[in-house]
Amino acid sequence: MTSRCPFCPSNRSVVDATLLENRSAYFIRSLDPVLQCAGMIIPFRHVAMAFDLTKDEWLDTFDLLSGAKLLLDEDEPQGYNVGWNIGQAAGQTVPHVHLHVIGRFADEPFAGQGIRHHLKHEDNRRRFQG
Repeated sequence: MTSRCPFCPSNRSVVDATLLENRSAYFIRSLDPVLQCAGMIIPFRHVAMAFDLTKDEWLDTFDLLSGAKLLLDEDEPQGYNVGWNIGQAAGQTVPHVHLHVIGRFADEPFAGQGIRHHLKHEDNRRRFQG
C-alpha cells in the first residue's frame, strides 16, 4: 500500500462506496459523469499491473465481474466493454491495477466502436526512425 494511492483502502474517499467485495478485491461505481453505467474492480493489495495478480486475486476479480454485471444490468445497457489499462503508454493513470467494467448503450455517439477503435487508426501507427 502506498500513502498516496487513491485505490488503497486506507486512502479511499467515502464518495467511492464499495458496492461489492470479496477476499481480495472490491467493486465501485465510476464517478465519471460521461460513463454513467461503469465501475472498477480493484484488488485490496497494492499492485501496479494485472500481470502481478495472484491466482486467487484473478479468481476473485472474475467472481466480482459477474456481480458487477448484475448491478450494472439495472441500467439496462445493450453491451459492455471490460478491460485493463496497464502502464502509462496504455493509459493507466493510477499505478494500482483496476479492471474497468463499462456498460454501453445503442444511443451513444460512439456506439458500436469497441475498445480497439481509436488504436486502429492510421494516425496511431508507430513511426520508426533510422
